[in-house]
Amino acid sequence: MREPGQQPRLRLALLLAGGGRATRQLLGEGDGGGPLWARAPAALKTEVARLLDDEVPNVLAWAKRAGWRWLVPGDRDYPTALAHTADPPLGLFVRGELRPDPVVAVVGSRRATSYGRQVARALGEELARAGVVVASGMARGVDAAAHEGALQAGGPTWAVWGSGPDQVYPPEHRELALAIAEHGALITEYLPGVGPRKHHFPERNRVLAGLASAVVVVEAAARSGALITARLALDEGREVLAVPGSILSELSVGPNTLLRLGARPLLTPGDVLEAIGCTPSPGAAGQIVAHPLLDHLPPGERASTDELAARSGLALGEVHAALLDLELEGAVVRLADGRFERRQARPAAE
Repeated sequence: MREPGQQPRLRLALLLAGGGRATRQLLGEGDGGGPLWARAPAALKTEVARLLDDEVPNVLAWAKRAGWRWLVPGDRDYPTALAHTADPPLGLFVRGELRPDPVVAVVGSRRATSYGRQVARALGEELARAGVVVASGMARGVDAAAHEGALQAGGPTWAVWGSGPDQVYPPEHRELALAIAEHGALITEYLPGVGPRKHHFPERNRVLAGLASAVVVVEAAARSGALITARLALDEGREVLAVPGSILSELSVGPNTLLRLGARPLLTPGDVLEAIGCTPSPGAAGQIVAHPLLDHLPPGERASTDELAARSGLALGEVHAALLDLELEGAVVRLADGRFERRQARPAAE
């Protein structure tokens, strides 16, 4: 229909024509002249021919003006790992730089606890310092905290959207989006003008899982998009790690279930670096993931749960849940008299 050099335009026309999974599979055997495309419905071919002339130039012109690029498999900057997944997108609108570094997706609940946000931020910061791209979905909660941690370290971080390139979602993350574009990349497979829709987020999660060498689940309820990302990652042969959580919290059901099913436990940022074969930054593998409650339990001092609740201002139930997390991480030890004592972080390897 068109010479191979125009495949990016053909793929964009197919996206404009509908771009669902069945349409994506039409290009599964190479260029638009492949055997699957040859069997495409005549009506689709007619519509694609019209779009190539009428709509594709307008979309590409808009993308250029807005600072976005349209990338397809085979382009120099297109992520190779994503191109080899079971259902790669027809193409990606990208704003920013797609560095060829290892990618780790950090995902979790939009309703994350203060602990979950702190863990995500710490992971984002340590991974970025090690030169790993921190990918997430720029949602509220865990996603935003992971991006913010990576930005604190100077990046890189990628945000994969479930809306078009002109539709920042959630809208209060507009400034975060600008910072991510400057220190990493914004990525979406959706057309300009397409708003966030419920079914977009599972689709977005397959892209997030396909980009990553490993997926880390921080906090997630039993029915969660983060768990969809983890399942898709496993289907693609990626590493999946989970942060152990309190058995009293519904947001721990997801990661704790993954651990029961064989996911790697993540207790320090060094665990994920080891899983993807990266050398941790100095001291990272020996650091225990922090919790704000530790600020109220200095090394060498012992305290009861009531004392810690009074010092921190947290509810007693929150203190119990936090202490259980910290016990699992090895950050505190429960003494025979019921009080708690802080453990020193392991020294970094020489």
